[in-house]
Amino acid sequence: MTEPSFLRDTRASYDSVAADYAERFQGELAGKPLDRALFAAFAELVQAAGTGPVADIGCGPGHVAAYLHDLGLDAFGIDLSPEMIAVARRSYPGLRFGVGSMSALDLPDGHLGGIVAMYSIIHIPPDQLPRVFAEFHRVLAPGGHLLVAFQAGDERRHVTEAFGRPVCVDAYRLPPGYVAGLLSEAGLDLRAQLLREPHEGYETDQRAYLLARRPGAGSS
Repeated sequence: MTEPSFLRDTRASYDSVAADYAERFQGELAGKPLDRALFAAFAELVQAAGTGPVADIGCGPGHVAAYLHDLGLDAFGIDLSPEMIAVARRSYPGLRFGVGSMSALDLPDGHLGGIVAMYSIIHIPPDQLPRVFAEFHRVLAPGGHLLVAFQAGDERRHVTEAFGRPVCVDAYRLPPGYVAGLLSEAGLDLRAQLLREPHEGYETDQRAYLLARRPGAGSS
């Protein structure tokens, strides 16, 4: 099967900026108390359900997976970009990181207790999101949780430069209600949603956070 062009473009773009991206974002959570609080709540829910390991899908340089690990989760990372995975492995040699696509995860059915996808769905064309969320549902165990974050809006932006380097990638701003509806159609129950204003100085869009759960064992 021929790989979709958006996957090739996204991989090549992030490969080209991996080192600069890691330098910019490795310490970002220190200035994001809301994100840290959401991760703490997510970790508590996953631990209470006792449903398995947690995948940081679209993990980039690995800092979120490392933070989840520090919260006591059996966390590992998956990213489309081999260069990003190489950076993550160097930065966090004690954790597991592998190359993979969120639209075709190399994981058994019902394997995961949780999924975190922080701004990693933004390069997926909206008409392909149902396939991605179906994969999330497939690999989550009953009672497993999903935390997804993305820039809120309703437009496609074509990005041609990042960190002073040429790239070629589309970035989608998505309506939170639309994403919530797709999660529901994929069989995931929405448990919470939050919309925050952009941080002054370096963000221009609102950020949306959705917490969902695959129905089944346990309760939360």
